[in-house]
Amino acid sequence: MPFNYDLDFDSIDFREEPEKYRVGRGEQGVLLVEPYKSEILQHWRFKTPEIARESSEKIYAMFEEYKKNDDFVGMDMARKFLQMGYTRSRRYANYKGGKKYDKDGDLNDRDIDEEKAESARIFEEKWIKAREDEEYLEKKRAHQKEYG
Repeated sequence: MPFNYDLDFDSIDFREEPEKYRVGRGEQGVLLVEPYKSEILQHWRFKTPEIARESSEKIYAMFEEYKKNDDFVGMDMARKFLQMGYTRSRRYANYKGGKKYDKDGDLNDRDIDEEKAESARIFEEKWIKAREDEEYLEKKRAHQKEYG
């Protein structure tokens, strides 16, 4: 089932009502689902490889803590933030200022920033580890089977 953007995200605590959560595709809902957004976003940074390493390690530790607490929604949100760390770092690595398109909507030329590319690699490593975690995959299948 696709991510439901029609929910009143300001009034839902997904820790209390996990049945309302849908995994969706990729990073869908990453900046909407509370209390996880507020818990994780404050640690999400990728400006330099050192900052990306600290951030990705903290978010992955949160993934592990959510897993320990049998909190699938938290696990999935941490996975989404790791994925977003990779995709945003990659965008900034490929395009100066992260601007893929110019003001006319034309694609800008790629200008690889190796420091940002390293930040992307750091996040990618943790993202893969989270998305391939056997317990995560089991909980994901169960959540989707029960709730869609």
